[in-house]
Amino acid sequence: ASARPTSDIASLPKNVWGKASTNLNGWGLSARAEFQGTDFTNAGIEVDANNEDVDLDLHLEASAGNGFSVNRVEATKRIDADGARVSINPRYNVETEEADVVLSYNKDGTSIELTASQDAQSVTLSRQIDDDNRVAPTLASNGDVSLEWERALGDDNSLTATLKPNDALNLEWKDSAWTANINMPIDGTDITGTNVSIKREVQF
Repeated sequence: ASARPTSDIASLPKNVWGKASTNLNGWGLSARAEFQGTDFTNAGIEVDANNEDVDLDLHLEASAGNGFSVNRVEATKRIDADGARVSINPRYNVETEEADVVLSYNKDGTSIELTASQDAQSVTLSRQIDDDNRVAPTLASNGDVSLEWERALGDDNSLTATLKPNDALNLEWKDSAWTANINMPIDGTDITGTNVSIKREVQF
């Protein structure tokens, strides 16, 4: 076997990543590092910690190169109350100094999710119609509206369509370890293009 250099830049890896996980004193810890292309001098870092006993998740995003810089932090706390599931998810972007919070309430196949920051708010009402179908309209304080429909295909496979008028129609098809995403920009009633991406999850 032999290896030869290539001048075809498109054939080179778009990104390279690795992940490590462990458990420590009741906390599940994982760290993921990703390099863009062949630039190994800078890495995107994601650190997650979760504790099932207190139902708490922590998430941190950072970059590492000449130094270590935290970009984003968030926490998610879940509470069971009167047969309902309530979650509180504060988030903070260190780079932009922007903060918001996501509050959700889920009971009997219906969930309400409120996302609020100082400048914008949105609310999503999600309803499980039957075992295979779920719909979720979203209203935003700036007047934007979107509608999501999810269809279960069995064996944890699904097809999700999200329509944002005068913006785009997005389709996500999950089939086992494969996920295909199709983005179709919309101008009025015309579809102006199609963008397709496909990825596969590999477990080691």
